[in-house]
Amino acid sequence: MEYQKLGNTGLKISKMVLGTMQMGWRIDEETSFQIMDRAIELGINMFDTADIYSKWSDDSYPGKTEEIIGKWLKDRETRDDLILATKLYGEMGEDVNNRGLSRRHIHQAVIASLKRLQTDWIDIYFTHTFDEDTPAEETLRTFTSLIEKGKINYIGASNHPAWRIMQSLWISDKYNLARYELLQPVYNIARRKTFEQEIEPIVQEYNLGVTTYSPLGGGFLTGKYSPTKKVETPRYDNVKKRYFKDKNFEILKTIKKMATEKDASMAQIALLWVIHKENITAPIIGANSIEQLEENIGAMDIKLSKDNLKELEEASEWVTLDQLTR
Repeated sequence: MEYQKLGNTGLKISKMVLGTMQMGWRIDEETSFQIMDRAIELGINMFDTADIYSKWSDDSYPGKTEEIIGKWLKDRETRDDLILATKLYGEMGEDVNNRGLSRRHIHQAVIASLKRLQTDWIDIYFTHTFDEDTPAEETLRTFTSLIEKGKINYIGASNHPAWRIMQSLWISDKYNLARYELLQPVYNIARRKTFEQEIEPIVQEYNLGVTTYSPLGGGFLTGKYSPTKKVETPRYDNVKKRYFKDKNFEILKTIKKMATEKDASMAQIALLWVIHKENITAPIIGANSIEQLEENIGAMDIKLSKDNLKELEEASEWVTLDQLTR
């Protein structure tokens, strides 16, 4: 495993981050423990979760994923060696104030996450999205206080549009408050435009870290989806809505061809494309099994030439098509 400095901080994180959304939803506690054990063995030193995971499952509830991780941390005694990131914003209960980025909810949320995770501190605390009802200054002042108290070390922003990122950076600078050091946008070879056009220039200018999620497009880039045959997975409808476009199926052809040439899987080629992007610190990878985890991390052993990367870039290039529609 390789490690990379996280933006403007002193942290060094693995070139892949373990995402935990499946834990308590698609995989049980025992399997979750096995996957976290193996991730550590393979060199991953950062886990990413959220307090809302996995609320959407009929068999689960918000906070369950954090509870699983907390039990694992206590049992394995690995907290000091792990960079732990979690998020807040989502609706955690029936109380109208038990959501968002107000001072009240941040204090409520961080106490609850620390308890579930069975830890005294959170390394990176993300806002899962922006809160249009709460002034950004209130949110940032609260985070600054938590950093000073040692409850959190750094803050990050997930799913924020570019203008809100800039607004927050400006407020942090003006009032000498903690700033977002890490961004977590969606980004993959079939979904490039928003990040590259709007957010990447901010990343470059302010030296921000980026741990991108959905590097495999919800499984679309693994090649398991077909325009004519439905795949039995909970993600099918969302994947179809977001990725079932002629251009994206052409991208799959290029990925498949290269995977065959490299004796690799399509998932590994898609992950490598993200890993090679200069302004991406690390993609977040999920896994439903040890085999899937090992396959994803195994991408690090595959070499792509400049010509390979150029071919992938050209297959997924969006600028020309965008200019033609103006």
